Amino acid sequence: MNIRIASLARRPLAAALFVAMIAPGAALAETAKERALEARVAELERQVQLLLSSQQQQQGQIAQAQTQITEVQSAQAARPAVPAGKQPIQITSITPGATPGTTFKVGGFIKADFLATRTGDGQLADDAVGRNLYLPGQTPVGGEKSGTDTNMHAKFSRINFGVDSVTDGGNKAGAMVELDFFGNSLGNQTATNTYGATLRHAYMYWNNWLAGQTWSNFMDPAALPEAADFIGPTDGVIFVRQAQIRYTSGGFSVALENPETTLIGGTNSDRGGLPDLTLRYGWKGDWGSFGVGGIVRQLKVDNVATGVDDSKVAGGLTLGGKWVAGDSDSLFYQLTGGEGIARYIGLGITQDAALDAADGRLDSTGVLAGYLGWRHQFTPKLRTNLIYARSDYDNDTALTGLAVTKTVQSIRGNLFYSPLPKVDVGAELMYGKREVESGAKGDITRLQFTTKYSF
Repeated sequence: MNIRIASLARRPLAAALFVAMIAPGAALAETAKERALEARVAELERQVQLLLSSQQQQQGQIAQAQTQITEVQSAQAARPAVPAGKQPIQITSITPGATPGTTFKVGGFIKADFLATRTGDGQLADDAVGRNLYLPGQTPVGGEKSGTDTNMHAKFSRINFGVDSVTDGGNKAGAMVELDFFGNSLGNQTATNTYGATLRHAYMYWNNWLAGQTWSNFMDPAALPEAADFIGPTDGVIFVRQAQIRYTSGGFSVALENPETTLIGGTNSDRGGLPDLTLRYGWKGDWGSFGVGGIVRQLKVDNVATGVDDSKVAGGLTLGGKWVAGDSDSLFYQLTGGEGIARYIGLGITQDAALDAADGRLDSTGVLAGYLGWRHQFTPKLRTNLIYARSDYDNDTALTGLAVTKTVQSIRGNLFYSPLPKVDVGAELMYGKREVESGAKGDITRLQFTTKYSF
């Protein structure tokens, strides 16, 4: 009995000892688990913080991108509308110094010419300008037949720059400058064929007003037929670029232009206070164009050394244009007449006046000039032009002598092929004649090939 009681007494004690021994381990295990949980919670909190920071950064980037998009859209809205089918080259202006809304343009062409020239009554000088383009006044007269002379050059390549702008009030303004490379005196054909850039056009405009150098208002550039030569119908065309102030309203224009008096057998006279006054009125339509022009000018000499001082009023009229005769044919024409306007015809075939040495008086040169050109389009890529031009001059031979030009004329035919847009390849055959007051005559024959890329 005592043994049984003792055994029963020992069981609670063992249990108590067992619990006492196990409790610290359980407590330790519980503490490690809590620590692990705390570590996991801390890691989760860190990851949440990272996510929140990343989201805030993304929201900032999105806001910045939206601001940039708004700025670009505002800039695009401020620019003039782009024509349908065309995209702007760039968003920001390449003329930052210009007024808002200004457009900038570059144009021109690269042109190479290959000429073979033969004259029948004399020889063109080695460095004559007439070796590069047709100058009727340089056709030799009274000499012997020359051989064939070949010239190749790219002098008449051009480049131009222009700007145009429209203000909020609707006012228009702009400017243009154009150069070619016909500066003969700056280069030669020995090695590099380097030629200087020469000024063709340099003007600005504001609404109806223009100031600067460009085509004379007496001239109609739209009436020029296509030619491989620099001009083409040179014998009978008005062709002058000079400084001027011009006002245009609709088809009407009036200009005050740079004056210069050219003298037969003498030097030019840059005297006098009156500019050349030119007026023009033109019409345009699907049928083509037509214009009438007039000029009034003062011929003036004033030489203190010789005591010569005289002036004379001169002037002339012109009409011409382009007639679209059908889908494939067009006619170009011009007729000009006047007294003392020879400087304006054919790059100065002869001069405005002769000076009477006996009394110091000016005698103006009478002129009648014109041309007719026919253009036929065989296909969209192939076309031809046939051009005839002539001018006649009324000289007082008692003052001028018999060596001055009486008549010049030429006829030319060409063929142009455009294998690609803005690319032209052409060939032209020209025959010209010059007669002087003595009755002596000279002729010139030229075969010319040309290539041209416009941009």
